[in-house]
Amino acid sequence: MQQEQDLFAHQDTLANLHENIPLTEKLRFLHQVMRQDFPFVDRLAIALFDEKTQMLKTYTHSTEGNDSPVTTYEAPLSSAPSLHAIIEHRKPRLVQDLAIFAQGTHEHTKRVAAKGYKSSYTMPLYQSGTFIGFLFFNSMQQHPFTPQSLRQIDIYGHLIALMVINELTAIRTLLAAVRAARNMTHYRDLETGSHIDRTAHYARLIARELAERYDITDEQIEHIFLFSPMHDVGKIGIPDKILRKPSKLDDDEFDVMKTHPEKGREIIDSVLKDFSLGTFGHVDILRNIAEFHHEAMDGSGYPRGLKGKEIPIEARISAVADVFDALTSRRSYKAPWTNEEAFVVLRKMSSAKLDRDCVNALIDNIDKVLEIQQRFRDEDLI
Repeated sequence: MQQEQDLFAHQDTLANLHENIPLTEKLRFLHQVMRQDFPFVDRLAIALFDEKTQMLKTYTHSTEGNDSPVTTYEAPLSSAPSLHAIIEHRKPRLVQDLAIFAQGTHEHTKRVAAKGYKSSYTMPLYQSGTFIGFLFFNSMQQHPFTPQSLRQIDIYGHLIALMVINELTAIRTLLAAVRAARNMTHYRDLETGSHIDRTAHYARLIARELAERYDITDEQIEHIFLFSPMHDVGKIGIPDKILRKPSKLDDDEFDVMKTHPEKGREIIDSVLKDFSLGTFGHVDILRNIAEFHHEAMDGSGYPRGLKGKEIPIEARISAVADVFDALTSRRSYKAPWTNEEAFVVLRKMSSAKLDRDCVNALIDNIDKVLEIQQRFRDEDLI
């Protein structure tokens, strides 16, 4: 007769995928398991496609430390014809010897070759028929992929695709729920879609520039990009007579206004609980942006009076992105400032109110700032 302990003798090889850990950690764990059968697979990497900008951007990878050839990188999909061909065929691409791309000029191709990768298998990722990105299997060997191994690798590929889709779906559901709550209070009228897009891209620009110094991963950069526009969600809890007051707030009114970061955190926690979304990685990035974007480097901010590095980096990034766009945007009470005028103000505010590194990361990339402004202009200015 089978003993009770024998009923539970087998350990689920992929049990760690059930844990509440970031997608990058899940990918690294799955890579370790995969290498037991396919030791020639030296790297897994995911790039996401941004339909609005037609850009392909690095998202996450399985290599530790600085060993990945491509991080904090984005490029137009149109500049990579070999990848674009994968979408046209709607089939994965197998390159048994990357030397065929030796004369390639694409930055991604050069970086991969420089790290010594010799072959690759690339799967396109789709969600309900819509292209969302690529999954790369890279090897340091030439001709390592056999038809038999590819059949099994495809299974891993689709498992990874489901993990990515689950993560992105959770984020989109969360953002949709937060936006819906905000829109029901007509708070949307106070900011345009272009403002939201610009703020998100400024935040992503700053995060990418600071990634190496602050050890910010591609996955974290993407979440900062997605969540930064939600920083003021707590304002849906502020009465209209204060929120829409055309003149300066008095002290009592300003005290009420200063409660919106904590209200934002409460709203987000409520949505996370109601939609059972609290288990995907990096959700604290959204919480921190909503709650701490009005903290100041000298400790004079609110709601907690945090100082310097006590303020999460994502909140410091979001603050600079929002202040810059507020200064350079048209409002009912002011004309838009020039970038130069806004930069002067940001420099004055740096160190005391705003993070100096975040400010410099924006100012030092004026060409990219102009590109964002051109792409996401307010409708009444087009």
